[in-house]
Amino acid sequence: MPVLVITGTGTEVGKTVTTAAVAAAARGAGRSVAVLKAAQTGVRPDEDGDAQEVARLAGPVTTAELARYPDPLAPATAARRAGREAVRPHEIAEAAAKLAAGHDLVLVEGAGGLLVRFDESGGTLADAAELMAAPVLVVASAGLGTLNTTELTARELRRRGLDLLGVVIGSWPEEADLASRCNVADLPEVAGAPLLGAVPAGSGALAPADFRTEAPGWLAPSLFGTWDTEGFRGRVTV
Repeated sequence: MPVLVITGTGTEVGKTVTTAAVAAAARGAGRSVAVLKAAQTGVRPDEDGDAQEVARLAGPVTTAELARYPDPLAPATAARRAGREAVRPHEIAEAAAKLAAGHDLVLVEGAGGLLVRFDESGGTLADAAELMAAPVLVVASAGLGTLNTTELTARELRRRGLDLLGVVIGSWPEEADLASRCNVADLPEVAGAPLLGAVPAGSGALAPADFRTEAPGWLAPSLFGTWDTEGFRGRVTV
């Protein structure tokens, strides 16, 4: 798995912190890691973006960013408003391939959901994943409404013949409500893929050293972690 594409079912689902957790777990397993943020939106030139946040939490990783736009919008819209060149799927694939030549694992973090448009032709992260023939990890929210967006994302991945590695809950609440507890069993069912982790809410606020120590416990072995899927499911489902 030299390249792993990480997408969300939407915005604010914990995608960047999940990416950092995977990076930290992989580093802890002795892998060299690169993180590619194809298009960073809503961040000024002098601010740290998502890739830098991953590096802060996970530790020494190579970071790359293909474009940065100031407005917090879909990349295609943000590029148009800024009067700048858009990022195209083949550029994402080419950048990932270059990073993969020198690293054990390249994490390609998308913007928002799978079909958010990167350019005026409608190019998406899914198109880039096809060009790379890379597996995709879906980060989903825990609560009510997540089953629909997760299933829609999974259906599109299957329609394109892409490998859905699994689903990670990007922000697991300290006190989970009924919907969240039920979703632990239902998410893998609607996705047709395993649940591969649950990142505790607020993990991004941990001290980096604590984050790196704890991250493997949030992720399944296929993501370099020690998380026990069935044990977690048995504790929280109803």
